[in-house]
Amino acid sequence: MVNHTPAGKRRTNRPSRKTRSPAVSVALWLGGLIAALTLVGALLTAYALVVMTPHLPSLDSVVDYHPKIPLRIYTADDVLIGEFGEERRNLVRLQDIPAVMKQAVLAIEDDRFYQHGGVDYIGILRAGVANLIRGGSSQGASTITMQVARNFFLSSQKTYTRKIYEALLAYKIESRLTKDQILELYMNQIYLGERAYGFASAARVYFGKDLKDITLAEAAMLAGLPKAPSAYNPIVNFKRAKIRQEYILKRMLNLHYITQTQYDEAIAEPIKVRSLGNEFSVHAGYVAEMVRRLLYAQYKDEIYTRGFNVYTTITSADQEAAYNAVRAGVMNYERRHGYRGPEANIDLPRDADARQQLIDDTLAEHPDSGKLVAAVVLSATPQKVTAALLSGDEIAITGAGLRFAAAGLSASAQPKQRIRPGSVIRVMQDAKQDWQITQMPEIEAAFVSLDPRNGAIRSLVGGFDFNRNKFNHVTQAWRQPGSSFKPFIYSAALEKGFAPTTIINDAPLYFSAAQTGGQPWEPRNYGGGFHGPMTMRTALMKSRNLVSIRILQSITPTYAQQFITRFGFDADRHPAYLPMALGAGAVTPLQMATAYAVFANGGYRINPFIVARITDSRGHLLMTEKPVQAGEPSHRVIPAGNAFIMNSMLHDVATRGTAAKTNALKRDDLAGKTGTTNDSHDAWFAGYQAHLVGIAWIGFDHPRNLGDRETGGGLALPIWVDYMAKALRGVPEQTQSMPADVIMTNGDYYLDEYPPGKAVTSVGMNNEDGSGEPATAPPDTRERQRIIDLFKNP
Repeated sequence: MVNHTPAGKRRTNRPSRKTRSPAVSVALWLGGLIAALTLVGALLTAYALVVMTPHLPSLDSVVDYHPKIPLRIYTADDVLIGEFGEERRNLVRLQDIPAVMKQAVLAIEDDRFYQHGGVDYIGILRAGVANLIRGGSSQGASTITMQVARNFFLSSQKTYTRKIYEALLAYKIESRLTKDQILELYMNQIYLGERAYGFASAARVYFGKDLKDITLAEAAMLAGLPKAPSAYNPIVNFKRAKIRQEYILKRMLNLHYITQTQYDEAIAEPIKVRSLGNEFSVHAGYVAEMVRRLLYAQYKDEIYTRGFNVYTTITSADQEAAYNAVRAGVMNYERRHGYRGPEANIDLPRDADARQQLIDDTLAEHPDSGKLVAAVVLSATPQKVTAALLSGDEIAITGAGLRFAAAGLSASAQPKQRIRPGSVIRVMQDAKQDWQITQMPEIEAAFVSLDPRNGAIRSLVGGFDFNRNKFNHVTQAWRQPGSSFKPFIYSAALEKGFAPTTIINDAPLYFSAAQTGGQPWEPRNYGGGFHGPMTMRTALMKSRNLVSIRILQSITPTYAQQFITRFGFDADRHPAYLPMALGAGAVTPLQMATAYAVFANGGYRINPFIVARITDSRGHLLMTEKPVQAGEPSHRVIPAGNAFIMNSMLHDVATRGTAAKTNALKRDDLAGKTGTTNDSHDAWFAGYQAHLVGIAWIGFDHPRNLGDRETGGGLALPIWVDYMAKALRGVPEQTQSMPADVIMTNGDYYLDEYPPGKAVTSVGMNNEDGSGEPATAPPDTRERQRIIDLFKNP
């Protein structure tokens, strides 16, 4: 037998020590842990009571809750169109919050809210153990009451000291407020992303609806936001928001807040989330900004916190009709003038993750514009284009959807026009929901309508896309009105004894350099040619330039310059020289609407306004507009007879003249005038009915030619017709009655002051207009260059 005992060692036989059982060890460890926790708890409680409690803040801001309420702007029919302030917030009482919203919040945030006294000890113990095991303070145990304390008084930094303060404040809050009051505070104060505070505001921001109208599925998605608004924002990251929504719905099911059927329906319900920058159902960005500026001038920064509610004069139906008409008119122009090419080009990485990130970043720099959606091309052939959208979806464009951009898909396409993988393009869906390539327009347009009886603005669209170009072309763009200005010269002529039957020669005119004070001027009619002698009525109907110049020459530019101020025009923007007859001055679309209202209402000058009334956050009336009413004698600016005869002639323009496209509306109470400026830089249509004036304008911000044969009748008039087709639906026809100062003789109208025999018979026949004499006095040197520019061929 081999002895394996090491040398020098002696084996001894000792009795073995008795070992503890595992159960006893665990019990001792738990006992020690509990004792330690009890000691720590006692020390913390003592510290909190002695040191921290005296320093707790006052609860005045909670008990007397006055949150910052933003400025809100509404249509006349109470549709929200604008909100301004650091915090978007709708203060809503608990009884007005849907049960599904309250249940969803309780299910995920604090299902024992109505059982605990402000601090949930079971939750704290669970979180504490988890944090000890994992290290740090990754898991919280805040009740709704503790979150209210944090939101009002503390930071969101996760520390044990803050937790103690939360607990102490929670007890204090629970001693002063009822559970319902605390829950109401929470649901109004909590931040939910996109500057939205409270669930009522979040419902508007994310879903475009009032809180009372949200579904169970939408409520669950909103309830997921408090944990991390940026992470669970359904606009930015819908997939993550959907995962959390489903988890909350499961919690609601397990807590028996909802049935299995409700759960299944909510899980399957498609959620429609609003896109960024499109949280309002009515497109009225220019209106909202216009109102904000008006209020800021009076109240300064207070408008962002005091909760003013501004009710405008526009109606949601009229505003949407105007918005859609402008968009359609601009896009029709784009289709006629060809594809310019992609908005940008990027090189797509091979790595899938890097590729997707670059696509997302690129599309974020090219935000959607209404139905015009940005996309990055993944592959492109003349037969098919595949592209990625910001939503992550891939779309295929084929057939007719490629027609507009065919030149960019051709093998011979110019580099700037070529569509290739990595190209940023614009796409939109047609009536059949098929995708087609389009492009963002370079041209701008504007439309404004108002009630000629009192000046209330019914719709205002200051440009194609407010988010892309905030310049309000209705109020800020000073443009040449072209032939749409002629009616005001004709109205001045009526006051000088002209009549619709006055004969004016549509024949050549020539003004030498000596007469113009600069370059020779030989004005022409649009399209060239001369029609010879014609009545003033026919001349306006056909918009003959030479006739308008002869009229102005006869009544003198100085007289006309003063006369047009009756309509609200600025004399200094319309120099007293002959090109004024062709609209060579400067106007805004809003000025034109005010001016044409004088013809529509029988001769009265009204003041346009857009704010009807203002209330404070509690609904108390602060201001109400008292507009000038047509019919008040002190506001008459032209005789009733003058307005009536002008309306008669403008009615002929709209039915038998350059604006005959208005006949598509099948009404007999429309009147108006087309306008196209020098070199086709601006296109206008100004028209009206007894209760509604509308002005449409289209042109480039930096004036340039609109294209061959592009006119007010072809560009602006269709916008006006499109709008009026909706705005006048169901409105009875109303024609003007002949006033006492008008007589009818030989089938036409005369002012009784200038009957046949006394009215001007003819102008420009046999050189009787004296066209060989200077049309105006020679200008001084300082004005010479400006007049030379004005006398270029209009």
